[in-house]
Amino acid sequence: MNVLVVEDNESVTSMLEMFFIKEGIRGEFVHDGNEGYKRYKEGGWDVIILDWMLPGMDGVSICRKIRDEGSQVPVIMLTAKDSESDQVLGLELGADDYVTKPFSPLALMARIRAVVRRYQGDKNSGSQDVATSDFMISKETREVLLNGEPLTNLTPKEFELLYYLSRHPRQVFSREQLLERVWGYDFYGDERTVDVHIKRLRNKIGSKEKPYLHTVWGVGYKFDETAAGDEG
Repeated sequence: MNVLVVEDNESVTSMLEMFFIKEGIRGEFVHDGNEGYKRYKEGGWDVIILDWMLPGMDGVSICRKIRDEGSQVPVIMLTAKDSESDQVLGLELGADDYVTKPFSPLALMARIRAVVRRYQGDKNSGSQDVATSDFMISKETREVLLNGEPLTNLTPKEFELLYYLSRHPRQVFSREQLLERVWGYDFYGDERTVDVHIKRLRNKIGSKEKPYLHTVWGVGYKFDETAAGDEG
C-alpha cells in the first residue's frame, strides 16, 4: 500500500513512519501543502492523508483540487478541529473520512483500510448502472442524468448516497445504516452528518412537490419517485 502523508507536525509524521514500517506500508511524508499537491500529481497512491492546516496550501484546498480534477483516490483529513461544521465541510469537499487529533495509529490504520477496501471494491465491481423513471446513474463514470439532464454539482459523498438509496427504492435505512454502508465503516462522528447530506442532496435533485428522498420519521430515509413531497 502506498500512502502519501501531507503533515507538517514532525512528531506526528515520525510516529506514523514507525507504524507504517511495522505494518509494511510504503509511506511518503511531505511537510508543505504545495509540495504535497505536486507529489499527489505523480500518482500511484492508494490513499492520501492530509492535515487540515498546512504551510503553502492547506489540506482543504488540496482536497478540493483533487476532487475538481475528477480523482477518486481516497482522502483522509487529519484535523485538530472537532466542530460538526468543520467535519461536514471536509466531507462535503470530497474527503472520505476525517480523524481528529490526537489519534491512535491503530484507529487511523482502521480508517485507511476501510476507505481503501471500499475504493478497491468500487473499482472491481464493474458497471452497476441504476435506471429509474427519472434517473440514470452510472457507478463506473459517476454520471447522473435527471430527466435526461446531467447533474454536475454533486459531491462524491452525495453521489454515493444517491446511488446507494436509488439502488434500493422505497427501502428505509437508518442513519446508522447509511453511515456504515455509504461511508464504509461504523462512523465515529455525529449522525447528523447524514441529515446534512440528505438536505443538500434533496435541494439539488428534487423539489418540495417531488423530493425523491423522503424522511420516515423515527426511522430514517428512503428513495421513492412515486411518493409526493411532504418534507416541508
